[in-house]
Amino acid sequence: MKILITGAGGYIGSILTPTLLAAGHSVTALDNFMYNQTSLLDCCLDDKLTIVRGDVRNKALMEKCLKDADAIFPLACLTGAPLCAQDPVGAQSILFDAVDMMLKMTSKNQMIIFPTTNSGYGIGEKGKFCDEKTPLRPISLYGKLKVQAEEAILNSGQGITLRLATAFGFSPRMRLDLLVNDFVYRAVHDRFVVLFEAHFKRNYIHVRDIAKAFLHGLQNFDRMKNEAYNVGLSDANLSKLELCQEIKKQLPDFYFVEATIGEDPDKRDYIVSNEKIEKTGFKPDVNLAKGIGELIKAYKVIKRNQYANI
Repeated sequence: MKILITGAGGYIGSILTPTLLAAGHSVTALDNFMYNQTSLLDCCLDDKLTIVRGDVRNKALMEKCLKDADAIFPLACLTGAPLCAQDPVGAQSILFDAVDMMLKMTSKNQMIIFPTTNSGYGIGEKGKFCDEKTPLRPISLYGKLKVQAEEAILNSGQGITLRLATAFGFSPRMRLDLLVNDFVYRAVHDRFVVLFEAHFKRNYIHVRDIAKAFLHGLQNFDRMKNEAYNVGLSDANLSKLELCQEIKKQLPDFYFVEATIGEDPDKRDYIVSNEKIEKTGFKPDVNLAKGIGELIKAYKVIKRNQYANI
């Protein structure tokens, strides 16, 4: 197939792009490379790759890129609540307006697979798993815009949405702000972390399994379309405290303590069921322990925190 990926140079896109190329697809990778990342250089030898430097809000550019696409993966995003709070206008224009514009340019025979977020569940009910029928109660602007975009795509009759758990793992366009990535980084370089509201739970998924979920959706589009699917590790609905305990199994010198005062600005707290996508035949490859081990090795290479103790 001919596939358009927007935000192809990002954390997920830089794993997804080579995954699709390896599966034999042709990929047009659109990105504005706002972080000056070099994450697609390893793919440039592949004749099936076209790189377009540009902005998803550019209507003429999007019309050109969408024209011959069999499938579209709209990854372009100001990712995360803090970044969207800093630039609410940019968040609105990229996370929702650009998606809405894209939908108006596409036909019913063009497939769309969109990554939303299970942070849309906001604060869940204690002991109760959030499934795809659970009411969405996003807390942040990021969550609200993702939910709005998901609704528009599902209403279009030509899409699948993947409600991704909190991603972790190494990517050529690395992110240190994601919870597992951040905690392992601190465990390696600082050897301690102070936890706020350590009982808050969330679900996790490795970035390579996110790429696998996109490929799975592409291969099973007809029977999965017009539905949302949670994508996470069913054995990894963990609190921040439990996550630190998992890291400590591989880094015994890691020290963590819960603060008695203060609070976490990120109020998400929920557990998630991934049964729906598992029933379609999807199964993640990378468990949390393996991903932590990968990050420990990766952080022998990456050491950029000016506030680290060592």
